[in-house]
Amino acid sequence: MPKKKKIKKVKSVSFKNEKVDYNKVKHNTSVDQSDRYVPYNLRQSGPTKVEMLISTRVRKSPYWHLSMKAGCWRATVYNRVYHPRGYVRPEKGGAMVEYAAIKNHVTMWNVAVERQIRVKGPDAEKFINYVITRDATKISTMRGRYVVLCNYKGGVLNDPVLMRLADDEFWFSLSDSDIGMYLQGINADKRFNIEIDEIDTCPVQIQGPKAKALMKDLIGDQVDMDNIPFYGLAEAKVGGRSCVISQSGFSGEAGYEIYLRNATLYAEDMWNAVLQAGKKHKLMVIAPAHHRRIQAGILSWGQDMDQEHNPFQCNLGYQVSLSGKGEWNKQADYVGKEALHKIKEQLKNGDKPYKLQLVGLEMGGNPIEEYAPDFWLISNSDGGKPVGYVTSPWYHPEKRKNIAMGYVPYEGNLSSNGFPIGNFGKKYKVHLPKKYSNKPVDAVVVPIPFTESFNPNTREAKIGEEKDSLH
Repeated sequence: MPKKKKIKKVKSVSFKNEKVDYNKVKHNTSVDQSDRYVPYNLRQSGPTKVEMLISTRVRKSPYWHLSMKAGCWRATVYNRVYHPRGYVRPEKGGAMVEYAAIKNHVTMWNVAVERQIRVKGPDAEKFINYVITRDATKISTMRGRYVVLCNYKGGVLNDPVLMRLADDEFWFSLSDSDIGMYLQGINADKRFNIEIDEIDTCPVQIQGPKAKALMKDLIGDQVDMDNIPFYGLAEAKVGGRSCVISQSGFSGEAGYEIYLRNATLYAEDMWNAVLQAGKKHKLMVIAPAHHRRIQAGILSWGQDMDQEHNPFQCNLGYQVSLSGKGEWNKQADYVGKEALHKIKEQLKNGDKPYKLQLVGLEMGGNPIEEYAPDFWLISNSDGGKPVGYVTSPWYHPEKRKNIAMGYVPYEGNLSSNGFPIGNFGKKYKVHLPKKYSNKPVDAVVVPIPFTESFNPNTREAKIGEEKDSLH
């Protein structure tokens, strides 16, 4: 195994306080969001000081108290559940200490916020095939897939992992939107012979280069960990409790997810078993690796896209009617199909059916080692009024530069497979807060991902082809 490079220590400016004159905070209107009903709020109000109210209106997951015990010091809300977002405090190195752990060892994340919606019954496959854009009939039992659900206009409602536990049983492992209620609404007239329920199953993620070694120690010979495929599923007991194991994750590193059944009853048993098995592997409990998921080009719903973005805008066009490797021939009807195929045809004809395209950016400035509190603005390279905005920025230690995903005007560039891409090499200026730069920094459009994943997915394979064409 090659020796891991040490992450270079850089004195962080990310937690430096900056005063904001709220009387001068204005929404930017020069970014063309005319194709949206609700524009992204482009006011630059900074890291406003507030204290999160913990109350019974938002759910505490079964792992919440265990995250507190592990040192969680801040949280957000995701799927109406409190979501741990930091364990190492700024004065002790902050999120970059957690980054070093996922790059060099192994980490556990509390991701119980990924609420599990079960669809079960004789018409389960037919129903699933109607609500997702890819072909559900091609998903084998005990396999998972990354999927997209769209509304009738083609807007992205959710991008969950879909798992098929049996011929007649699927679980949606949700990203951040109320898809459980949406699915129940779709079947309000009971035309599909199914039941749709949230179940008391909560996942944790085990991510990092030592993930497989930890999992082998954790579950022994219950599962052949050497041969479980990417998105493969298996039944196993962890801490004596029934779980589903998948090879998947939100980081781009080697990793697995453990879905604990009856999590409200047995959270401590599973969690503590992982901690015990992880001791010799230097396991660290961390927040979901925002820095590493940006490198992998993994999207965060509500941040990088929402229901007013279509898949083509946000690098998910390959999910439209996906029917196999390099095939986009799904025959069955599904929600949004007509609108999505119309957009695809417009793109093919050289039209620009929407205003902004999600792109990758490499950019200057002091290292960004903390979450962005605002959608920072992007101008053309010669300056002037903003034309776009950053959604997900972070510092890339190995590249020694800041990276980001963000929206800029779509210029009509298509990949060899006809999917929209950025104008690679085009330069912009990004308006960072003063602690990162006193003036707009140079930025250049680059392919996504910034770092190849341990298990490259279909999107990465297609982007890889475009990277090759640049050289």
